[in-house]
Amino acid sequence: MTPLLALLRKEAYHIRRDRRTLAVVLALPVVQVLLFGSAIRTDVKQARLAIVDQAPDEATLVLRNRFAASDAFRIVEVTPRTSDLDRLFRMGKAQAGVVLPVGFAGDLDDGAGASVLIVVDATDPNIGSVLHAYAEAVIRGFERERPTGRRPVQIAATTRMRFNPTRESSNLFVPGLMAFVLTILATLMTAISLTREKESGTIEALLVSPLRPWSIIVGKVFPYLVIGAVAALLIIVEARLVFHVPLRGSVVLLAAEAVLFILASLALGILVSTRTSSQRVAMMMAMAGTMLPNVLLSGFIFPIESMPLPLQVLAKAVPGQWFVTLARGIMLKGIGLEYLWKETLILGAMAAVLLAASAAAFRPRLE
Repeated sequence: MTPLLALLRKEAYHIRRDRRTLAVVLALPVVQVLLFGSAIRTDVKQARLAIVDQAPDEATLVLRNRFAASDAFRIVEVTPRTSDLDRLFRMGKAQAGVVLPVGFAGDLDDGAGASVLIVVDATDPNIGSVLHAYAEAVIRGFERERPTGRRPVQIAATTRMRFNPTRESSNLFVPGLMAFVLTILATLMTAISLTREKESGTIEALLVSPLRPWSIIVGKVFPYLVIGAVAALLIIVEARLVFHVPLRGSVVLLAAEAVLFILASLALGILVSTRTSSQRVAMMMAMAGTMLPNVLLSGFIFPIESMPLPLQVLAKAVPGQWFVTLARGIMLKGIGLEYLWKETLILGAMAAVLLAASAAAFRPRLE
């Protein structure tokens, strides 16, 4: 038992000495449960809805009010032109649209039957199906409560799924997986690589060199930038050839956006390495600080609109959210910078700020 007790005392000593490791180990499960418990929402609330009312009348106003009163929808625009729906979908301002025909009230009063078109953004097929069911429920509620007279009210609801008519789940997950894989490659590998220099003692060679912090950072992360860019191209090819995910937009633009995201992820890896002294802590901090938010708060799996407001605000600071939006917009919707310029600027600004912060924080010193 003596050797065993000695081993236990030795491990306890190392744990007490490396208090940062102990703090990360204890905090990681708490953060995971908090994020998972708050972010996992399968219901959809306050979905963005656009209504096309070509000739408003008493019946269309009542139906519009029913949509506005529903917790499932938030009306973002009412327009008289059906062509405006495409613009709203491509800009990401609307997730669903309802087209009300001319003479809607007259058709209901005559008993001839009326028709309503439901248009849904199906880039996320799960949310698209839920929104279609919610819209159908609102229409059926209006149908039941409207005074019928001698003939029952009948409304034929036709559904059109945009951008992913077959509702293939791979069209949803593959663009999001790009963000997840590139995060692992860039952030985790960079954090471990720089922390390994501290553990092995080779960081001392950098102290006596004439290199400045930004030069050291460029030399350490540039290989991972090249590897990440090659990995992004391989993922795009795999998505097209294996999973048959459409690529309706520019592959050059998608590759450029991937490079911006890789730069932001590399900078996060550098920041993690500057705050850690061991590869174990660097790996855990990279997982807790980058991988988990990119899975839970990027819209990759769970809709951001259904999360609590604090998490929705926090999601804005996650680079993965902006890259997932860019990737899905380019691949599934075929849109370019005329619609994605804001997301591109935000992602580029994040990369620039994180790179500047990592260069300022990287001050190699002897322990």
